[in-house]
Amino acid sequence: MQDRPSQQDKARPIDAVSRVDALRLMLASHIAAAQSVAAAESEIDAAAELVAGTIAAGRTLVYAAAGSSGLMALADASELPGTFGIPQDRIRIAMAGGVPADGRMPGDTEDRTEDAAIIAQDMQPGDIAIVLSASGTTPYACAMAEVVARCGCKVIGIANVTGSRLLTLSDIAIASPTGAEVLAGSTRLGAGTAQKIALNMISTQAGILLGHVHEGLMVNLKPDNIKLRQRAADIVAQIAQVSRDAAKQSLERAGYDTKLAALMAAGADEITARALLERSNYRLRDCLGDLPGKDTKTN
Repeated sequence: MQDRPSQQDKARPIDAVSRVDALRLMLASHIAAAQSVAAAESEIDAAAELVAGTIAAGRTLVYAAAGSSGLMALADASELPGTFGIPQDRIRIAMAGGVPADGRMPGDTEDRTEDAAIIAQDMQPGDIAIVLSASGTTPYACAMAEVVARCGCKVIGIANVTGSRLLTLSDIAIASPTGAEVLAGSTRLGAGTAQKIALNMISTQAGILLGHVHEGLMVNLKPDNIKLRQRAADIVAQIAQVSRDAAKQSLERAGYDTKLAALMAAGADEITARALLERSNYRLRDCLGDLPGKDTKTN
């Protein structure tokens, strides 16, 4: 049995090959989509720096897109508060037609260019928008980029067609050309994969730049359920090199502020820990380096 689709199979529609080869063609398209993101590495890094600076300055990050691209934007935006502790009111989701609470996503909403002006009227200088469109020509997405720019705000554009209109309207243009889909026109496949990867890279790099990642750990997560409280305890225990029970106690005393709890578990009193965090702009690595007599990882 072949591990990869043959060149002959690649030239045939997915409904004209065997079932296993159809699945292999789909998987191959996702792998190729992931590889397409590599060419935009420098733009993705620049986008992450802009996002981090915007959040650090207390400004707002707007995600704007329609259809499948909107779902990719929604997934990334919704995870930022829990994963990196980004204040919920600093994140806005401007999905054409609104977020589909009932699972219905009418196609005509991507043509509503007038909605872009309504979204952008609340933006202030210093805010930024991440605008997505697989084709780079979606009317709603392009209108968003235009009105956001007129508001004096920066635009990060993500599209799967190099040189497309959205990218020409963007301050930072991220192109990941995925080519023809194995299911013609279904941008939830290859294009969606490339967009999700680019968004993941931008937001994770921004989290690192903001100091919300330490030793590969999510030190600014919001532990608002049982699983995340256990994870926070493991994080504190690993950083401060204490038992899990000691870590839990520190978390309780710190009001489940993971960074604060890590410093308290490492030996700092609450007042000192808060002062260290404020002085270091809440970068845990710098704080740990200032703790006397503790053998914690700081490199």
